[in-house]
Amino acid sequence: MTAQSPILSACILEFRKTRQTAEQVFAQLTDEHFHVRINPHQNSIAVIIQHMAGNMLSRWTDFLTADGEKPNRNRDDEFVEHRRSRADLMTLWEQGWNALLSTLGSLSDADLQRSVNIRTEPHTVFHAINRQTAHYNLHLGQIQLIGKHLCGDRWQYLSIPPGGSAAFNRQKSMTH
Repeated sequence: MTAQSPILSACILEFRKTRQTAEQVFAQLTDEHFHVRINPHQNSIAVIIQHMAGNMLSRWTDFLTADGEKPNRNRDDEFVEHRRSRADLMTLWEQGWNALLSTLGSLSDADLQRSVNIRTEPHTVFHAINRQTAHYNLHLGQIQLIGKHLCGDRWQYLSIPPGGSAAFNRQKSMTH
């Protein structure tokens, strides 16, 4: 493993936060919640997991040497509700994150300006990382919205709850 630069370390930290936040939502859900569509035009959390895992495996496998859109990827199938069990969904999730984190862990500062392709379009490595950060956080927002909707009054806030800013700020100022 290459020594990580502050830039790559910050990128890895943000991806880990995204993953952790999604997993905090998953922990609040029943198995059935993973397959609920809150309206006919909204994907279920299971479908979002399938899509994110498929995207991660495609983008981060052979990241520096092959186009990020692999020929064996079936993106359209990622958006089909397959009624996978929670365990199977978490296996997909883990595979995707392992591909991402393993690849990022192997990069160095020298790689940040290298060129990689996504759907034949060239990107610097740094741009490709930022593109995926934005993409995964878009889906994290969907996961949170669906989770909060399904949990209703049982929802446990993952950050500062409404009306809790002053107490949070007081606590932070006492610890620093």
